[in-house]
Amino acid sequence: MVIGYTAGVYDLFHIGHLNLLKNARGMCDKLVVGVTVDDLVTYKGKHAIIPFEDRIEIVRSCKYVDAAVPQYDMNKVKACKELGAKMLFVGDDWYGTEKWREYEAEAAGYDIQIVYFPYTKGVSSTQITKALRAVRGE
Repeated sequence: MVIGYTAGVYDLFHIGHLNLLKNARGMCDKLVVGVTVDDLVTYKGKHAIIPFEDRIEIVRSCKYVDAAVPQYDMNKVKACKELGAKMLFVGDDWYGTEKWREYEAEAAGYDIQIVYFPYTKGVSSTQITKALRAVRGE
């Protein structure tokens, strides 16, 4: 059985999130999704609009997701090792970045394959949040 893993904030769940989960599930037997806890979102300098408990329930309810787990730190390769995942899925907007080159090197030592999926153009939680704040006059 091939276990796959991906992680994200999944704030304001949108079609880009769905595309990633659907594509990832098509490449593995079991898909585990890490949902970033509120404290870690804040650490990244952002604030989730949707609380963690709601975000993880939304992800858990997606038919492409076999299990949703809290993501307490940013180390995706560590999470894969702990879960026994052999595939790590991420959007291609991260491809070639220093952080992900480091993940690639680390993952190779554990026989974990990193798969980059095309980023869904024109949609992001950050853009949706900005639009909502503009409408609200914030």
